[in-house]
Amino acid sequence: MTVYFDDIIKDKLIINLKTTSPSNQQKAIAITERGLTITGTRITIYDIMDYLTAQYPPQFIRSMLSLTDEQLQAALSYIEAHRPEVEAEYQTVLQEAEALQKYWETQNSELFSRIATTPPKPGTEAIRAKLQRAKAQLES
Repeated sequence: MTVYFDDIIKDKLIINLKTTSPSNQQKAIAITERGLTITGTRITIYDIMDYLTAQYPPQFIRSMLSLTDEQLQAALSYIEAHRPEVEAEYQTVLQEAEALQKYWETQNSELFSRIATTPPKPGTEAIRAKLQRAKAQLES
């Protein structure tokens, strides 16, 4: 079973979401199985944090993620209002992503080695030559 959040941080975020969002308004940020997500999208706060960490301007982030001004503003406001919790959770997400990448690289290293040493299938010589010419043309 994969744990996406530190349970203590998750509990704090749920409490913060309940206490900072008026009950008569739709929540702009929701907790889903993917983490803190902008309501009505599959975009997480962590996606926005990636861009903020890389110091991209808000309008660039809005356009890259196809968000409305209201959605982006809600996400940025949430991040600012809950900075310590969001930062801690973001670091956890980054560590999990790195661990997953290492796991799959390890799992697939043998497969990649085997594929690299496998000779081309018979009958694909012409297409391989065409691909090599196109590759050489792109590199020149």
